[in-house]
Amino acid sequence: MRKSISPVLIALSLALAPDLAGAQQSPEHPAYIGSDTCAECHANEAAAWQGSHHHLAWTAPDGDHVLGAFDGRTVTLGGLEARFLSLPSGPAIETPGPDGRRATYPVTGVVGIAPLQQYLLETEPGRQQSFDLAWDVEGARWYHLYPDQELHPGDGLHWTGPYKNWNARCAECHATGFEKNHDSATRSYASTQSEIGVGCEACHGPGAAHRDWALAKGTYDPAQWPTLTDTGLTMDFKAGAEAQIQQCAGCHSRREAFAPGNPLPGTPYHDAYRLSPLRPGQYHPDGQILDEVYVYGSFLQSRMYAKGVACSDCHDPHTAGRVAEGNAVCTQCHSPAGNDRFPSLRLAQYDDPEHHFHAPGSDGAQCTSCHMIERVYMGIDGRRDHSFRVPRPDLGPQTGAPDACTDCHAGQSAAWAAEAIAQWYPDSSRRGPHFSQVIAPARRNPAGEVDGLIGIAEHDDLPGIVRASALELLAQATTAQIAARMEPALSDPDPLVRAAAIPVQRGAPQTEFPGRIVGLLGDPVKSVRIAAAREFLGLRIARMPDRYARALNGAMTDWQRALHANADFPETQMVLAGIGLTTRNMPAALGAFGEAVEMDPQLVQAWTMMVRIHAALGDRRAALETVNRAIAANPDDVSLGLMRADLEG
Repeated sequence: MRKSISPVLIALSLALAPDLAGAQQSPEHPAYIGSDTCAECHANEAAAWQGSHHHLAWTAPDGDHVLGAFDGRTVTLGGLEARFLSLPSGPAIETPGPDGRRATYPVTGVVGIAPLQQYLLETEPGRQQSFDLAWDVEGARWYHLYPDQELHPGDGLHWTGPYKNWNARCAECHATGFEKNHDSATRSYASTQSEIGVGCEACHGPGAAHRDWALAKGTYDPAQWPTLTDTGLTMDFKAGAEAQIQQCAGCHSRREAFAPGNPLPGTPYHDAYRLSPLRPGQYHPDGQILDEVYVYGSFLQSRMYAKGVACSDCHDPHTAGRVAEGNAVCTQCHSPAGNDRFPSLRLAQYDDPEHHFHAPGSDGAQCTSCHMIERVYMGIDGRRDHSFRVPRPDLGPQTGAPDACTDCHAGQSAAWAAEAIAQWYPDSSRRGPHFSQVIAPARRNPAGEVDGLIGIAEHDDLPGIVRASALELLAQATTAQIAARMEPALSDPDPLVRAAAIPVQRGAPQTEFPGRIVGLLGDPVKSVRIAAAREFLGLRIARMPDRYARALNGAMTDWQRALHANADFPETQMVLAGIGLTTRNMPAALGAFGEAVEMDPQLVQAWTMMVRIHAALGDRRAALETVNRAIAANPDDVSLGLMRADLEG
């Protein structure tokens, strides 16, 4: 049987979807019971967790948790003036709010414990914002998180703007059982969580069934919860390293979430998130960290990940600290004794000057100094690259990527460092061709590096995130020949590669494109299904076999729910506007562009598109009104001024 499909109607349902709160309900699962209940049986684990960065990721603004100086002082930094008060009701900050008027905001939440502490303020009922002045715990001072930006009310990046909204941007990784509960119609939040802070159930899953199992004395019936582990939990940490890594990665990665809150612990990563590949501005061409990308994207590049190393091999999951001090973390495996779990390890003495060529005990003798470069984010928070790479200063002049050697020896050149390493390791096999030699020029001109990008994409021994990044660049230069060559990548075992391979097929003849990707509408991984659904949006297919029609409907629903989950993001409104343009639904496009600039008035691209749509529809008055509003929000933008001149001419 064949069913008629209207891509336009599907697109309109995406662009003009009603509130989907009912569709967002999770499958039934046990109730959350709180970390205090867990501690009744798991006292040692609870004691280790107490005071950890996870425990203190989000706390109440009481005297035990607030470290900042709320002593009446006034601080002005980066154009932001704030007075830090201690009121009978608790700490508060007097500062200009969303309308530019000074107001006193009680602190509603405390974020973190070290090296900095942030504070949450409620600008309207339910809407919590993270304040831009943070407390430097070690330096005992207030400082501006973004000292190079002078931001004012009305700017999307102001502390009251959408990019600093706690409900949408941060809370899910600082809470347990978090639900955003955003109402698009009223632009309001009624967020809930079972517990602030990253509690036991944030990783193990809601604990009511596990408690029943523990207390049942042999009478617990697992049939009551057929999807749970044999001990009544949603997450099974006995399932192996990959399951553990994916659970941790949910918060420790740069990604786009598919749901408006915490996915149920145990949910496969790629069913809950779309991971960012190695994009410009986020990663250097060789995959080293640049922007704040957290850990997962880096770790996926490492040989340790490929060999089955898990997070808990180096980090205690309850204290959130390392399992040993200094080089001892590394030498538990990288030593003459090795580790039976990793038989391919070369047995050698690494914590020795004959390996690192630095004075014992010095900074240069630390494994992390050479193999885990540190970058500072949020002003004072040093975080290490988890790709565990061998330093390649020889690549720097060609790719522009930094290296660990000149990180420390700032007065020296990459050539100096490369020569030193060549002398230390004259017969090293680690100085051969590197994918960054293709990625770096391809970022400037993908069409000029097609052969190299294809080589990376087809290189099965390279990490999936690297291959996916090459495919993303290849999609910008795709042709019929490239699409045909890359068709096998659509069935790659790695979902990152499958998803990235789909847009490359845009180069295929229109008669072949749908047939190549239609099977991915039913892929077992949600991120791949959504990637396929995006491509079907612009296709005009009169009829599809019934099974593919059902798969298309399911994949479109996945995408629709993901868009709805992030409807409070200006970025999502830009996607919805693009859907309106693709389907020639100009009212939908105008509505989404308008919502985007309502959230972020500095989105000049959205203003420009609205002006062009009004002009194309023959409504010159609306076009002029729109461009005048755009200029009022962006008075220094030359392109908007030229656009107004054209309309007035």
